[in-house]
Amino acid sequence: MTEPFTIAIDGPAAAGKGTISKAVAAHFNMAHLDTGLLYRAVGARMLSGEDAVTAARALVASDLDNDSLRTQAVAQAASQVAVIAEVRAALLDFQRAFARRAGGAVLDGRDIGTVICPQAEIKLFVTASAEVRAKRRYDELVQRGQPADLDAVTADVKARDARDMDRAEAPLRPADDAVLIDTSDQTIDEAVAAAIAAVNKVKG
Repeated sequence: MTEPFTIAIDGPAAAGKGTISKAVAAHFNMAHLDTGLLYRAVGARMLSGEDAVTAARALVASDLDNDSLRTQAVAQAASQVAVIAEVRAALLDFQRAFARRAGGAVLDGRDIGTVICPQAEIKLFVTASAEVRAKRRYDELVQRGQPADLDAVTADVKARDARDMDRAEAPLRPADDAVLIDTSDQTIDEAVAAAIAAVNKVKG
């Protein structure tokens, strides 16, 4: 396929949208963009003392290739800079251009189907309960050898949900025509299969 075809995948932290997005992109041989990394990169630069808006406007691809972007501190900073309208505007064109590239693209984030690509051919909203998502994030941190406390991680997840859902600029919510995938009680394979089936219904 050489025509543009956009798969928009949204959802809260640790719902599984990143894993599903990568698998869907690989299945359909499409390019993949984790848009959350853009905000994490801006957040990381902000933690280094840089102004968030200036950082967003100066962001380069190499900023995304940084292992420190996966830390809890950067995740919180990303959520903080994501509420800034000027930051979102600075990153908008990059995301939209990526979405319409030849051969199709999968973008995952929090406002892909509602703001970045409202005309996407297919929109998915991947979610899970806060408790399930917190346990996944906790296990991920422990596996990386990072200090973690389950109660603290749960509180962080809920605080981030509130910040993402209540922000005035591009709040986290399913698009009206999004296909909902709740991964609370699903294996990764089951969730990926559900996503691929939803896309196939549209692609024909």
